[in-house]
Amino acid sequence: MAKKQARTQGSGTPAIEVLTAAGVAHTLRPYTHDPRAVSYGLEAAEALGVAPARVFKTLVVDTATGGRPALAVGVVPVSRQLDLKAVAAALGAKRAVMADPAVASRSSGYVVGGISPLGQRTPLPTVIDVSARDHATVLVSAGRRGLDVELAPTDLAALLDATWAEISR
Repeated sequence: MAKKQARTQGSGTPAIEVLTAAGVAHTLRPYTHDPRAVSYGLEAAEALGVAPARVFKTLVVDTATGGRPALAVGVVPVSRQLDLKAVAAALGAKRAVMADPAVASRSSGYVVGGISPLGQRTPLPTVIDVSARDHATVLVSAGRRGLDVELAPTDLAALLDATWAEISR
């Protein structure tokens, strides 16, 4: 298991604060972000020398059928795509669409490309793809572009009160 990482000067994000406060073992994995990168997650995997199947992206979806957004989060490997029908079913919703990026950013408190499932301004129902359980540790955004955090998928799920489902294709 990864060693517990102490908060370092200038690296604190709400995600890191959540991990530290909970005493969850984790390792910060910084890398140099290239603003020209097409895929933030694949960029992270390549820069950190980690298999893309272990790096997970945080995607905000909207399950509303009209009116106010009903936001939720799907966490899937960067090597795969979110299956909107599967995440809707896992959430008990009729449908799901990708949330507007501005709405996702406002709700989470993070910029797109740096949205972490942890420490979101508004905690949302979260579903993690079952493939995360295939790994001792996974990486997710630590709350900003160029910074991931590595932790056990079971710890991630526990902190988020998340459910597990096959939500990627």
